[in-house]
Amino acid sequence: MAGTLIILASGSPRRKALLEQIGLVFCVVSPEAEEMKDGLAPGPLTEHNARLKALAAAETIKEPAVIIAADTVVCINREILGKPRDCADARNMLKKLSGKRHEVTTGCCLLKSGGSEPEIITFHETAGVNIRMLNDTEIDAYTASGEPMDKAGAYAVQGLGSALVPRIEGDYYTVMGLPVARLCEELKTFGVYVLS
Repeated sequence: MAGTLIILASGSPRRKALLEQIGLVFCVVSPEAEEMKDGLAPGPLTEHNARLKALAAAETIKEPAVIIAADTVVCINREILGKPRDCADARNMLKKLSGKRHEVTTGCCLLKSGGSEPEIITFHETAGVNIRMLNDTEIDAYTASGEPMDKAGAYAVQGLGSALVPRIEGDYYTVMGLPVARLCEELKTFGVYVLS
C-alpha cells in the first residue's frame, strides 16, 4: 500500500543496509526489549525475541505502521551462541566454531499497527554455515579487529569474517541477520510490495 509507514525495529547497520538494498523507505527505531537467551529451540526463540522488539517499537509509534523486527542466533551442538560478552568470550566462541558446521537462525516479526489490535506475523529461517579450521593467531587477529563483538556467534559473514566461511547451506541473508526473500513474501500480506 502506497504511503505505508515502515519501521525497522533494530539498530543493526546490517539490517538497515539490507532494507535499503531492496529499495524500502523506512524509519529506524531501536526498541528496548528484554530478550530471552535460551530455554527454547532457535526458531521459536528468535521469533519470540523479534516479537518482543516489534511490540516495544509499536509502543513508541503513534501512527499506523508496519514494523519489522528480527533476532539472530548461532547454534552448535544444541548450544546457542549470542553476542560475546568480551574478547575472551569471542575467542571461546570462535574456537567452538573452528572447523565445524553450525546453524544460524534468524526469526522475524512483522507487526501492522493501527487497528484495534495489532496484526502479527512471525517466521524464521535457518542456514548451515561451515567455518574453516582456525589457528590461535587467526582467532586472536580476528578478535582484535573488533568485528566479532556485536555479532551472534562472534563473526560477521559479510565483513572480515567472510575469510572464515568457505560454505553456506541456505540463505546468505539469513546469516547476515535478515532473510530478505522470505521477508518480501511475508510483507505482501500487509500490502507492502517490494517488486511492483
